[in-house]
Amino acid sequence: MKQRLVEKQYLLPFILITTLFALWGFANDITNPMVAGFQTIMELSAAKASLIQFAFYGGYATMAIPAALFARKYSYKSGIMLGLTLYALGAFLFIPAAAQQSFTFFCLSLYILTFGLAFLETTANPFILSLGSKETSTRRLNLAQAFNPMGSLAGMAVASMIVLPSLISDTHRDAAGQLFFSELPEAQKAVERVHDLAVIRDAYVALGIVVLLVLVIIGITKMPKTSTTSAQKTSTKGTLKRLWKNVAYREGVVAQVFYVAAQIMVWTFIIQYADNLGINKATAQTYNIVAMAMFLCFRFVATFLMKYVNSRKLLAIFGTMAALCTIGAILFVGMAGLICLVAISAFMSLMFPTIYGIALEEVSPEDSTLGAAFLVMAIVGGALLPPLQGSIIDKGIILGHPAVNVSFVLPLICFLVVTIYGIRRFRQVR
Repeated sequence: MKQRLVEKQYLLPFILITTLFALWGFANDITNPMVAGFQTIMELSAAKASLIQFAFYGGYATMAIPAALFARKYSYKSGIMLGLTLYALGAFLFIPAAAQQSFTFFCLSLYILTFGLAFLETTANPFILSLGSKETSTRRLNLAQAFNPMGSLAGMAVASMIVLPSLISDTHRDAAGQLFFSELPEAQKAVERVHDLAVIRDAYVALGIVVLLVLVIIGITKMPKTSTTSAQKTSTKGTLKRLWKNVAYREGVVAQVFYVAAQIMVWTFIIQYADNLGINKATAQTYNIVAMAMFLCFRFVATFLMKYVNSRKLLAIFGTMAALCTIGAILFVGMAGLICLVAISAFMSLMFPTIYGIALEEVSPEDSTLGAAFLVMAIVGGALLPPLQGSIIDKGIILGHPAVNVSFVLPLICFLVVTIYGIRRFRQVR
């Protein structure tokens, strides 16, 4: 008998939990373009501005394991409720951060906000996997994850249509399109800085209000007990031993670290890549939106293809194509390189949920919550490599080639690691 992707009794919980995927996608992708915004407003180097990403994804690394232990002791719903509370708190901390005009305070606010995202991802991903048969779990997670880029597109739209166009600091450009905000009189810069930080603050405060509304809805909804949530509790030490011995899982965590690093670098530095071509931030963000639209469309395409193509093989194919597009972004200077950079997103589309699903396929239900935590903790890759890429971009020119192009060698290495993981897992089951 053909297994249903989502069984009828799980349909409402599936829909509600899937909305969380969109909610953390919004946070991710309204934050990415803020790196370029803060770089101009606070007069920072690309490397220092990318500490926004270090704080944002560092929160995942800090809180993923505690989130798993919390959900393991209590329930998925409890973990989700606490996650939404921390999410809203981090968003509201933008109010004092803007008042203090402190870049460090903004980073701290995002750090706390992502404590909440760590709780949400650690609980929502394995919860979706458990809502139905194991045979359809990877496809079910890909379907749920397809709504993540919808939230991302909404975040990008807010950034490109509301936040970035409202930044006065980005309007000071010469005939060649290069910024000269730093050359303005100090008094003028101070006034514009207050205005621009308020614009960024208001976007996050509005997000915090939406999160509180979702918190109320989840709070009054009864969630089912699945085989995972009702599994017999085992010792943490025993779980860690079993996870370490599981090669597919262990390598999956490594692949996830490199994938997330590549994703964040590609999406964060599209604006800097376009800026090097004389394109302003608001216009450059439209390329990010096109990239995300491709990411969303190909997520559904990949979910469909998995009915006919082994997910491991598909991961290897998409990894190879992403690497080829990245090579184009490195070698081509001009619009051709920017087009290659945008095209990478189509092939990143299936990577996170597919690596996640493959890694957890052979993990027992009682170990899945902690196993999920390390896969969420792997998001720390997004904290580690963007500052390194930013420091490369700051060099301007490397061996006669634009440093921003050269910097994409880092995502290229990451995609090669993902491709190798797909090949190794495919050979295992063939």
